[in-house]
Amino acid sequence: MDYQSVFGATAAAINGGATPLSSTAQEHTMATVLCCNCGVPIDGTSGLSMCYDCIKLSVDITDGIQKESTLSFCRNCERFLRPPSQWVAAALESRELLALCLKRLKGLQKVRLIDASFIWTEPHSRRIKVKLTVQSEAFNNTIVQQSFEVEYIVIATQCPDCAKSFTVNTWRATVQIRQKVPHKRTFFYLEQLILKHNAHRDTISILESKDGLDFFYSQKNHAVKMIDFLSGVAPIRTKKSEELISMDTHTAVRSYKFTFSVEIIPICKDDLVCLPKKVARAAGNISQLVLCSRIGNTIHLLDPFSLDSTDLQPSVYWRQPFTSLTNSSNLTEFVVLDIELTGAEKGRIAMADATVARSADMGRNDTTYYVRTHLGGILHPGDTVLGYFLSNANFNHDLWDTLDQRNIADVVLVKKSYARRKKNKGRNWRLRRMAKEYNEMEDSAAMSTKQRQMEADRIERDYELFLQELEEDPELRSTINLYKAPNSQNPERVRPTRPTKMEGIEEGEEPVADADGDAAMEMDEGEEVDDDDDESDGSAPDVGLDELLDEIDELTLEDAYQSE
Repeated sequence: MDYQSVFGATAAAINGGATPLSSTAQEHTMATVLCCNCGVPIDGTSGLSMCYDCIKLSVDITDGIQKESTLSFCRNCERFLRPPSQWVAAALESRELLALCLKRLKGLQKVRLIDASFIWTEPHSRRIKVKLTVQSEAFNNTIVQQSFEVEYIVIATQCPDCAKSFTVNTWRATVQIRQKVPHKRTFFYLEQLILKHNAHRDTISILESKDGLDFFYSQKNHAVKMIDFLSGVAPIRTKKSEELISMDTHTAVRSYKFTFSVEIIPICKDDLVCLPKKVARAAGNISQLVLCSRIGNTIHLLDPFSLDSTDLQPSVYWRQPFTSLTNSSNLTEFVVLDIELTGAEKGRIAMADATVARSADMGRNDTTYYVRTHLGGILHPGDTVLGYFLSNANFNHDLWDTLDQRNIADVVLVKKSYARRKKNKGRNWRLRRMAKEYNEMEDSAAMSTKQRQMEADRIERDYELFLQELEEDPELRSTINLYKAPNSQNPERVRPTRPTKMEGIEEGEEPVADADGDAAMEMDEGEEVDDDDDESDGSAPDVGLDELLDEIDELTLEDAYQSE
């Protein structure tokens, strides 16, 4: 007797004499039937007469689910309609757009959704395709999984908010920003801050007036959000007024128009300021004659002779308002003949004693001025510097008359002057601009054609000065977005194109190649560019490419222009 027979007998004795069937015998005893369609043996105990593959081919669990649908899209604000009346912003192939597409399908609640994904389509085809994978019970205890495609047709329409924006007097709230200064550099900087933080998103229109900007909104809370943004980036004060439009006598429901008047403190960067005695003493007994070094939600004042500084809060200013003695348009150019550091430093500012002479006096007389300045860290003999020439100044200012004229310096140096770029040297960067409408009605009767042209030239000069300030101040550049010029990567290849527009943003003219191959850049980038001129700009500051952003919307802008 071999080993296997002994082991089998022992196991049979343990189980009470019952001998277990082999696996081969169990397979022969399982009930099987043939598939009625393809003849494959299947388990007969399940009660099915068809195999799983044939069930998937003969049963359509997607029957009753839409294979085509539509999506309403507003081309002006780029939002999709979520029925019944909500408009939502959703990018192509985003999760928000996928959720919107799934909610548009009828019959999808009858099955179980397993997976959903986008199928790539041409952006201009106005078609969106989605691949869905669903499960459902075809027969008793039989789950079938199938995949199918759904095509959505994008229908261009106009949302009610955009329809109101093209209608006159449909706004419910307006924010009027004003600053009583003879230039617009503050609004140029404020415009870039608004664009960077997308604070103009809810505006229905922007109107440019002589002394500022007007933002119009369809809801009051949108205007309040704008006020909150402005209070965080500029020293302002706000006044609110309201006008009753209509009232329901039965329900006492009233409709108002709200106006928020925003006034910016009329002090700008590099202005020479004379503080009242009470304000100077409250600010740590600082000198009354100070420079405005920076503007944020407060005014940063610097004493150039002692390096003392203070931040003037808007609430303190409006309790006793005052104006600046003079602004940067009255700066005089000086030449540094000698400079010696005194050793006093405060951050990036270093105190120095400098001997300077007016550039206009060079070659005419030997008049020099010995001054103390806060620009010791950046000035060297032979440099040119801009400052206020106080020895022959005559200010019609009440606070100026209270100062001891014997202790006032002859010259107050403000900033270093750089060699300006020549006309044929363009910038490698540019800025975006908001699309604004000019209020011609308020100036049509008061200004002639020549006066309007002079006003346009003045605004252009202010904008060029603003661009120069951006080049000279890295800290100022870090607060806004600068974009690469179209020819900054490859100056040899300039692509001709036409000016383009996008919502809330107005692009200047891009370089257009002429017959000689030279290119003209927009005002934001500088003047004409001549590739044959290799002269350098000397010590003129420049903006590095690592500080510039790519124009990611350039292709979309061109397509939008061609579609118009």
